[in-house]
Amino acid sequence: MQDIVKINRNDNVAVALRPVSMGETICVEGTDVAVTEDIPQGHKFALRDIRSGEEVVKYGFRIGYAKEDIKAGSWVHVHNVKTALGDVLTYDYIPDGRDVEPTDHVFFDGYRRADGKVGIRNEIWIIPTVGCVNSIAKALEAQAGKLAGGTVEDVIAFPHPYGCSQMGDDQENTRKVLADMIHHPNAGGVLVLGLGCENSNIPVLMDYIGEYDKDRVKFLQCQDVEDEMETAMGMLEELAAYAGAFSREKIDASELVIGMKCGGSDGLSGITANPVVGAFSDLLVSKGGTTILTEVPEMFGAETILMNRCATPELFGKTVDLINGFKNYFTSHNQTIYENPSPGNKKGGISTLEDKSLGCTQKSGSALVRGVLEYGEPVKVKGLNLLSAPGNDLVASTALAVSGAHMVLFTTGRGTPFASPVPTVKISSNSKLAGHKDNWIDFNAGRMVEDMTKEELAQELLDYVLAVASGKKVKSEEAGFHDMAIFKQGVTL
Repeated sequence: MQDIVKINRNDNVAVALRPVSMGETICVEGTDVAVTEDIPQGHKFALRDIRSGEEVVKYGFRIGYAKEDIKAGSWVHVHNVKTALGDVLTYDYIPDGRDVEPTDHVFFDGYRRADGKVGIRNEIWIIPTVGCVNSIAKALEAQAGKLAGGTVEDVIAFPHPYGCSQMGDDQENTRKVLADMIHHPNAGGVLVLGLGCENSNIPVLMDYIGEYDKDRVKFLQCQDVEDEMETAMGMLEELAAYAGAFSREKIDASELVIGMKCGGSDGLSGITANPVVGAFSDLLVSKGGTTILTEVPEMFGAETILMNRCATPELFGKTVDLINGFKNYFTSHNQTIYENPSPGNKKGGISTLEDKSLGCTQKSGSALVRGVLEYGEPVKVKGLNLLSAPGNDLVASTALAVSGAHMVLFTTGRGTPFASPVPTVKISSNSKLAGHKDNWIDFNAGRMVEDMTKEELAQELLDYVLAVASGKKVKSEEAGFHDMAIFKQGVTL
């Protein structure tokens, strides 16, 4: 195992891959650096003297400015580094990238729906239109669990607190998300459970849902029937009979849509897990598939890398709007744009938002950006897409699902048990976490600094993704976890 890594030849800091003790001498590219204080795993130390006000460089890019003189061998972190980021910016389009070369086809066993879409799960979903019927939805989930069997894999309710007492974009977001969930091909059958007096009631939602398969989607307004449980169970039995007629068949991986997200990141996330996911993304795109990158606030400071990989000037313009739109969202609520990274990120070795973002965007690989999506907008173009959503883990992962992701790859250096509406693969940045939380972690990318290359791990991850797409359950599914969170931006009445 390596002791340290200097990521880019222009960096003036290196990252400790194990705890480094004060007094150790580390050889970096033929130069000995005497470490002057203890450096935790995942944290940075200076490779040379860095003057106050000078750029601190990691990944080959500035991650901030030195707040004071930093001696060679010293710990480089929040106490002596500050962000260099400003507010809303103007950008120039400087195309810098090429798309990945096509590679051989690979396949998985999935479900072909009547409308031609493909699912990787065959579940019955109960989707409330409003929080008032959440308890009924959960009671139905428990009672209808007996309907799972054969090719019907599970019955899942997705409670949420919205659908009423909302205004403007909030109400619009709720309606778009619910409609997208209803159409998601991982659901072989859907019961839409309404109350009757809510703003986003079933008749209103119909305009957002559009055409649908009446055998696959059933609607129940609880105020309209005497016994909502009895009526709903009858509908769920019909849905289970319909979904049970589907079986898995061989499908080209070009039809896979994979969401990419990180959370609870540490100093190794941008060195192991995120680059492995980026190499996976390039692999899937090379096979005609689709990946979606989100959490816009964690692009701040690395956005020009993505902008200059946009395939067209129009996509560049959309990406500029994506970035500056989110900055304006922060300032419109009188919030600091750069209130990031989190306490857990800092404990793991991330010092500034630029540090976090440059690691975060490693998940995008090297492919050209082929699509830029608004929140709640379904993916339309194959290849790498960018999606407007916040950094919050549950909100962003739900956003990936409602835009069409069949599963979410979630990298983490600290660990998290949460799930999303679709299979959520937890990828650890370090082997210690993978061993400590084996009940959470599905894939260990920490091996990249031990005994495997990025390319080997990316191929192994592709094989794992194909297995999950073919029915293998991830750890959060085995635990019975399924979460949904809708983006709230405004006033609650």
